[in-house]
Amino acid sequence: MDLQRRIIEGRGEFLLFALTPPRQTASAERAQEIADITAERLRPVGVDGLILYDIDDESDRNPAERPFPFLPTMDPADYLSRHFDGWDTPVVVYRSVGKYPEPDFDAWLRAQDTDRRLSVFVGAASRDTPVATSLARAHALRSQTRPDLLLGGVAIPERHARTGDEHLRLLRKQAGGCSFFVTQVVYDVNAAKNLVSDYRYECLAQGVTPAPIVFTFSVCGSMKTLEFLRWLGVDVPRWISNELLHADDTLEASFEYALAAARELITYCRRLGVPFGLNVESVSIRRAEIEASVDLAAQLRDELHRSD
Repeated sequence: MDLQRRIIEGRGEFLLFALTPPRQTASAERAQEIADITAERLRPVGVDGLILYDIDDESDRNPAERPFPFLPTMDPADYLSRHFDGWDTPVVVYRSVGKYPEPDFDAWLRAQDTDRRLSVFVGAASRDTPVATSLARAHALRSQTRPDLLLGGVAIPERHARTGDEHLRLLRKQAGGCSFFVTQVVYDVNAAKNLVSDYRYECLAQGVTPAPIVFTFSVCGSMKTLEFLRWLGVDVPRWISNELLHADDTLEASFEYALAAARELITYCRRLGVPFGLNVESVSIRRAEIEASVDLAAQLRDELHRSD
């Protein structure tokens, strides 16, 4: 069963793998080499689809110093069409819509092959960030020109822990056309379970069928990477931070935590009857972290019920 059918039918239990495009400074030859190596690594895993992130600076979201310098990356749509077009599963293309003038964004929408492409629209980092196209306008354009393009929304368990209303945001996004949701990297499993629970029971109260929630997991090879995740807004419980800090092998410890967290959420979602997917994020340029991400995806694949 292909990814779109699983989403539309609310079947869930699919596996995605998320990547960032190469840096803008990469040559066409180097970008193609990266794409070929990535495809070679991932094909044996049997993922149901890819995610390509659209990287933005996000300094407006957090005034603290960025742990890693911002290095602009290739536009994910361009990278996909020029270097990854032969990939044989659907691809979810993120769009940081504020970066794109409306005519360019509209042209991209019209060009999409909806049998092979899905998308997630992301708004500005803060209310003060200048935008070329607002998130509301992006949704309107999609409704007008490509309503058949399956659209996902961002789910943030950490925000739910702070405000208690993220499940209502998800329902509003669902009413506005979102067919699935993708979380930030999950470190706080309890926050994710609280969001799933509140979303499930609000769906019951409103007579709405739950949309699949895709939980994102990532390995962490250093404490600086963990610091960067915190800078992005990911809540890392103190006990996990302590475990990684004092581990003999930080990468292995983070791998084991991600696997355990995914299993816990799988069990919980199945019990609650909420469709779900799993997404393994690989954004590091370190070979050891990339290979660990692929290994994590392979293990999670075996946890899923993916029969047609």
